[in-house]
Amino acid sequence: MEFRRSTLALAVLSLLAEVDQQEGEQQQVGMHPYKMQRLMKDRGKGEVVNVGQRASLYRTIDRLHRQALIEIRESGRERNRPERTLYALTDEGARVWREWMLDALATPTREYPEFLAAMAFVPLLEPAEVAGKLTERHDKLTVELDRLQEQISAAGQWGRLFTLELECLRATTAAELEWVTSVIKDLRSGGISWSKEWLTAMAAAPSQ
Repeated sequence: MEFRRSTLALAVLSLLAEVDQQEGEQQQVGMHPYKMQRLMKDRGKGEVVNVGQRASLYRTIDRLHRQALIEIRESGRERNRPERTLYALTDEGARVWREWMLDALATPTREYPEFLAAMAFVPLLEPAEVAGKLTERHDKLTVELDRLQEQISAAGQWGRLFTLELECLRATTAAELEWVTSVIKDLRSGGISWSKEWLTAMAAAPSQ
């Protein structure tokens, strides 16, 4: 069976793999969804995994359960509290988790972010309008870069091992900021420009 990978699914399997590694010492039998969400938020993993919507987490857990990558280890209800279901990795889940981890580390994947899709169609707007909106993006990226640096510095006591994903985010944010700055400069200087007439002429020109 081919299993559909997602960042949230990888995070769920990773947390359950962590439980397996600690089971001998702490006698944990699994982990319930609420704790998964809380741990990811508390550890700052919300920067790289979308854990804001609990419904998405439950859908992912349900899919992993149907695919037999995780199993219900324990289920019960205490008084008037909601049912508490503990999940754990199956043997197949542990195998798939390791396969996903190693492949994600080794293989770049093509993603399709909304920003790049918008950049592909900027000739439909006016150059000055694009420059203005990219300037807004520039300012937001600058704030984001400072925020990431603050988070990395705050977590420094734990060592670099626990901030690697934040370092990568900072590096990609800095690279995007540099690129956006260069595009704004060319738009304002006329190095990048277009008009409806020029686009019409380009569209009517015979292809080479």
